[in-house]
Amino acid sequence: MTLAQAGEIGGGLVLLAATFYDLFQTVVLPRPAVHKLALVRYMLRAIWRSWRWIGERIDRQPRREGWLAAFGPIGVLSMFVAWGLALTLGYALILDGVRSQFHPALDSFGTSLYFSATTLVPLSYGDIIPEAAFARIVTIAESASGIFLAALAITLLFSLYESFQEREELVVTLDAMAGAPPSGVRILETAAELGMRAELVKTFDDWRRWAAAVLESHLAYPMLLFFRSSHDNEAWLNSFGAVMDAAILVISAIEDDSRGPAKLMMTVGRHLTEDLAWYFGYGSSPEPYVERVEFDEALSRLKSAGYRCRAHEEAWKDFSRLRSGYAYAMNQMAKRLAIIPAQWIGDRSYLPHRERTARPARRLRSRR
Repeated sequence: MTLAQAGEIGGGLVLLAATFYDLFQTVVLPRPAVHKLALVRYMLRAIWRSWRWIGERIDRQPRREGWLAAFGPIGVLSMFVAWGLALTLGYALILDGVRSQFHPALDSFGTSLYFSATTLVPLSYGDIIPEAAFARIVTIAESASGIFLAALAITLLFSLYESFQEREELVVTLDAMAGAPPSGVRILETAAELGMRAELVKTFDDWRRWAAAVLESHLAYPMLLFFRSSHDNEAWLNSFGAVMDAAILVISAIEDDSRGPAKLMMTVGRHLTEDLAWYFGYGSSPEPYVERVEFDEALSRLKSAGYRCRAHEEAWKDFSRLRSGYAYAMNQMAKRLAIIPAQWIGDRSYLPHRERTARPARRLRSRR
């Protein structure tokens, strides 16, 4: 065996090890791979930046949303295509290093790549046959790797779509209370107008469980973040933000029996926001990203709906403190995912207070 052949075998083994490690971290291990080697994550981020750049230049909203919505499924398929190509190349390097162990002998790297690809799929036509023991072992291993990759792809797709459907069920249901795009103030107004203020307890309880489920599924499989809602003027992040805003309005500004469930919802919701911010590497900010005049208008609407409100100054202080715990990260995620802005959620950089109090964002510490 020549030095060049040994180098090919060594390079192939390194590439296979990196690919299988990436597969394990991304698909098999149900934990976020933030500080771990996750090669496809960088590939998908690069693709998303170009995809979003094109989408933001599409004028018609339906076409724009259709374009952006296609990225999630295409991104998942792109991951497996990338892993398949990496496995094909890795095994091709190893096979090319032992090219004399085949009949007929592999006469070039292109032939080795062809045999590797037909073995991984597998579509071997029998035109090339491994004769030595090592070549046979590598051929069997590659064929098994192809089956393993296909099984992972099918399993992951079913898992992703199941999590997506569970996430969207409450998002669609919330439309009746929150409107489209959703609004936390509108949730409270609708509950009062329809004489269903007791329904707020169930709403906060349902969304607390929703936030816990999304926390587990979306951090384990971040591609779910890019699966967009299938209905116009809907986005899972906007709906989540609207419920969070409704919860802190109950806690800070109005008197209502749903205060306890609202606190529990806010606690789990902040956990979700902080962990997503940690995953994306966002910082934090002391700003609530709501102007005082917007808050006063919201309280006036709630008073008209029949709620008893606290003094505006005290309520504003508590509201600002609570909302600053998640507002910056949520707005950053909305911009990153190119989600249509809703009330208080999305691009708020135009607000006057951003010019007066702009400061570097504090980095969030890892929670894990």
